[in-house]
Amino acid sequence: MPAGPLNDTSLLIVRAVSKSFPGVRALDGVDFTLRRGEIHTLMGENGAGKSTLIKVITGVYQAGAGEILLEGHAIQPRSPAEAQRLGISTVYQEVNLVPFLSVAENIFLGRQPTKFGRIDWKQINTRAAESLRRLDIEIDVTQALNSYSIAIQQMVAIARALDIDAKVLVLDEPTSSLDANEVRHLFAVMRKLKAQGLGIIFVSHFLDQVYEISDRFTVLRNGKLVGEYETAKLPRLELIAKMIGKDLDAVEAMTRHHGPGPVTGEHKPLLRASGLGRRGSLEPLDLTIHTGEVVGLAGLLGSGRTETARLLFGIDRAETGVVEVDGEAARFASPRAAIARRFGFCPEDRKTQAMIPDLSVRENIVLALQASRGWLRKFSAAEQHKLATNYIKALNIATPDAERPIKFLSGGNQQKAMLARWLAAQPRLLILDEPTRGIDVGAKAEIEKLIAKLCGEGMAILFISSELEEVVRSSHRVVVLRDRRKVGELTGDKIDLAEIMKAIAAGSA
Repeated sequence: MPAGPLNDTSLLIVRAVSKSFPGVRALDGVDFTLRRGEIHTLMGENGAGKSTLIKVITGVYQAGAGEILLEGHAIQPRSPAEAQRLGISTVYQEVNLVPFLSVAENIFLGRQPTKFGRIDWKQINTRAAESLRRLDIEIDVTQALNSYSIAIQQMVAIARALDIDAKVLVLDEPTSSLDANEVRHLFAVMRKLKAQGLGIIFVSHFLDQVYEISDRFTVLRNGKLVGEYETAKLPRLELIAKMIGKDLDAVEAMTRHHGPGPVTGEHKPLLRASGLGRRGSLEPLDLTIHTGEVVGLAGLLGSGRTETARLLFGIDRAETGVVEVDGEAARFASPRAAIARRFGFCPEDRKTQAMIPDLSVRENIVLALQASRGWLRKFSAAEQHKLATNYIKALNIATPDAERPIKFLSGGNQQKAMLARWLAAQPRLLILDEPTRGIDVGAKAEIEKLIAKLCGEGMAILFISSELEEVVRSSHRVVVLRDRRKVGELTGDKIDLAEIMKAIAAGSA
């Protein structure tokens, strides 16, 4: 649905904007309209183009084609500072202020009022306090910003944006680190600003929240506009179907295609988590994984899938709940503790969180096994070469030899090398976070086949994928997450795309 013509309520209009990077078309003729006194949410999964669109609007990137109109006038912001001067301000998930300066200094940073050629601190502190009172915040503005909570810091960022006479306020994932009370306060402030005629662009992956606060949605997918919709007229299931690119009627009529069924018989619970949670990361959840079982985690971006994996592997420390391994209490204070229990973890971003690009394929493969043995029991070069060569052959990793730097391999072969790293360590539980992202269809099929083989050999697997069809194909059970909490668990014939989508779309209990 293209952006409409300018009218009395149109504040910001984006017309046919495109933006390309080498090898990637991030935005392809996207339209977007923000009205005065409106909270308009951008929706879409990873790679949809939300962040790129925001960066074009706020001057971080310059559009390759198209135009932007603010109050009817064409604009081309060349930097965030220029966008701010035009009246477009952004508050990011990570507050982009100076933590060791005072609250007041942050609000007026770069534009401090002066008196007789010197900074007028009295005026700065008075005006800063007044700015925050308009947001229903009463704090000591002379204290350092980092002495206050993330919620207060975000309010300071909003106060700064409003003080420079913002007409458009972009809130990029502002609730990701807030608790329920802090979210309610933020929403109250947003409604107050909306009533004053401000246009607010809101980005969030929390369905409950966007339905509570939004007037309209614009849905993007793969850099293209799917459409603009009134929130009250778009059921959740339809929104999810549009985000993931499925026709709703086709989803409803889809033949049930489920995984290999429940694990029974000799398969015993390997891991049992009860009330596992962390404030601002994951609401307490229960999760059981048996030997020889693939448990899929399904949900939209931001639902808590990766957060669950990080807690189970000890990257983040759980604040609530208990974990049992083989029926005995276990504590995962670090990844080292998880590795000692023979857990493995292939993270979502292999390039920055898993592989070491300048090391060889051999060195990357032996890394986890060498770490589990300790550096005093080093593998000889011959042992390393034999181990790496065996896994290169077993997983069909396309490389001239084991000494090739891994950065020169294709994405699919890099991913298989990361799998080889953990298979060499012979884990009992393997956590796979987006193992097929960014690889071709053939490599995806090989990895799915490998998952089935490992499961048949008794390995327990926690499988995370934003491709819901992959979760359906590969899982014995599917745990459905939404807004960082568990909202359902599917087994047997219930494991299909339609049921997962219905569980994600269901309203708050």
